[in-house]
Amino acid sequence: MGLQNKRRLTLIFIDFGIMACVYTFAFFLMLLAGAANQDELLKYFLSLLLFAACMFGARLLLRVYSNVWRYANAKAYLGIVIADVLGGIIALFISIFIKYIFLGGWHSVAIVAMMTTATLVSRFVYQRIHKSASKDKGDGVNKITVAIIGAGQVGALLAEELLYFRGSHYRPVMFVDKSRDKVGSRVEGIPVYAETDDVFEIMHSYGVQEIFIAIPQLTSDRAREMFEYYSQSGCKVKLYDFAIGAEHGSMESDKRVIREFNIEDLLFRSSIEVLDGASRDFYRDKVVLITGGGGSIGSELARQVAKCSPKHLIIFDIYENNAYDIEQELLRRYKGEVKLSVEIGSVRDPARLDAVFSNYRPDIVFHAAAHKHVPLMEHSNSEAIKNNVLGTYNTANAAEKWGAERFILISTDKAVNPTNVMGASKRMCEMVVQCRRDSDTVFSAVRFGNVLGSNGSVIPLFKRQIAAGGPVTVTDKRIIRYFMTIPEASGLVMQAGAMARCGELFVLDMGKPVKIYDLAENVIKLSGLRPYIDIEIVETGLRPGEKLYEELLIRTEELEKTENNLIFIEHDTPLSRTEIEEKLKILRTAVKDAEGEIGALSITEAMKMVVPTFHSPDEVNRTAEDAEEMKSINTARR
Repeated sequence: MGLQNKRRLTLIFIDFGIMACVYTFAFFLMLLAGAANQDELLKYFLSLLLFAACMFGARLLLRVYSNVWRYANAKAYLGIVIADVLGGIIALFISIFIKYIFLGGWHSVAIVAMMTTATLVSRFVYQRIHKSASKDKGDGVNKITVAIIGAGQVGALLAEELLYFRGSHYRPVMFVDKSRDKVGSRVEGIPVYAETDDVFEIMHSYGVQEIFIAIPQLTSDRAREMFEYYSQSGCKVKLYDFAIGAEHGSMESDKRVIREFNIEDLLFRSSIEVLDGASRDFYRDKVVLITGGGGSIGSELARQVAKCSPKHLIIFDIYENNAYDIEQELLRRYKGEVKLSVEIGSVRDPARLDAVFSNYRPDIVFHAAAHKHVPLMEHSNSEAIKNNVLGTYNTANAAEKWGAERFILISTDKAVNPTNVMGASKRMCEMVVQCRRDSDTVFSAVRFGNVLGSNGSVIPLFKRQIAAGGPVTVTDKRIIRYFMTIPEASGLVMQAGAMARCGELFVLDMGKPVKIYDLAENVIKLSGLRPYIDIEIVETGLRPGEKLYEELLIRTEELEKTENNLIFIEHDTPLSRTEIEEKLKILRTAVKDAEGEIGALSITEAMKMVVPTFHSPDEVNRTAEDAEEMKSINTARR
């Protein structure tokens, strides 16, 4: 017999003893009052068994004995009351029907109430004794003193956990709350103070070392405000929030834990969920191939596709280490439940693509393989054409040849009026996809901004610089970008794939832009350090091809809405296949002519010929302060 079953049986025996004592006490009271006599002992015994059976039956039905009573809350106590009332009513009706009623009318009601009260008292006394025995009787030496922000139910739950859990390393000494009704009172014996200007002095007097924010349904705006406010105390600020999984910020469970703030908590908008159930069903029993499947976006796409029970998932990547890592992760997680294959190869190699496509015959193709680093592609510009443009062309051809249903290109906001070769190459990729509206394969593209935490992105760079003692470098204090999380980006791509009909260019409402300088400050604070005191922030100057702002992806008056109010379709007149072939001919010639050169200017000039919206960064940056995007961030900061 398991420990849990033993505990339940013990509680049942204890509760039966409580019922017997209450019933015996009631019987003797009635004997003294002359309302009963000793000849009714049989009825007494049968009545006790009947009430016990009905009340225990109701308690088992309502899972009263599943509670761990040392940690029981009001809901658990209410469960006993409801179960006993239900059981008492059933017992009363049965006893009347079989003529064995012993204590009728108000006597039965009184006895049920006495039984319930006695049970509740026993549980409460047990809980108090356990808490008293568990509570640290020492002076809290070697424990971290904390202040809890929020004296509501969540804050009280946290305080109770810290006070009575033997393994706790924390000792709560004060609450802070904005509610006047709570200020001056005590929760779990801990005083509640107001959120006033002198609250940091009070924290200092208590020796507070860390601050835990325990507020339910905390929005990202409010989280950012509270983090910035309480960081002024000089204490480490943490969240009492739901556990975060390893999947780039996804929620792991419904259990609250004490955790560090992460950069997603401080986004300038709340994280959004763009992938719905209907979209997930679209990928069920489909053969799905992901190029660049080992990268940040590609690997997250693989995770999300795997959740949809595909018929077969194929990861295609040139870098075997990343491909191996996501393969092992999915094998561990799904233990053979998802059919998974990994193929190593390059999208530059048409023969390799043809072999993979002919073997697996994918229904859905996510094309995430690309070079994405702006300065590197300025220097190695011919590689951007070979990998991004020609790689997309090769993959799209293979998808058409082998009858794929859908082809979804991952694009970027840098393709909007590009100022660098990388952005221009992605705009050319979009045109390669859009020209295929006459195809049996449905082609679409998805644009989004910077992805938090992706390989080579600014957040990991800041963290490495902080770990090295600084300084943290930003190219320009004025520079702004749009951000989203990796799950958001992947969810958008998958929903776009399900929604696509013919050559759409999907864009996501990414909310407000973020100043990179502000982001640097927040990452330093999240590391428990102080900007400009512990870690310096240094401007290094704009890099080649870099512009101060990325242009708004969403201009709702110009875009078509979809059923998801965060996803829009940009209407762009596609070129013909013949026109695209002419552009590709120019690029192939430029690449061939530049063989043996590094960073050939002829490559950049060729990109400007095929992408008319390609401008030099200086041309755009000169008028940056007048741009709507820059004005919006400056207005928001006032």
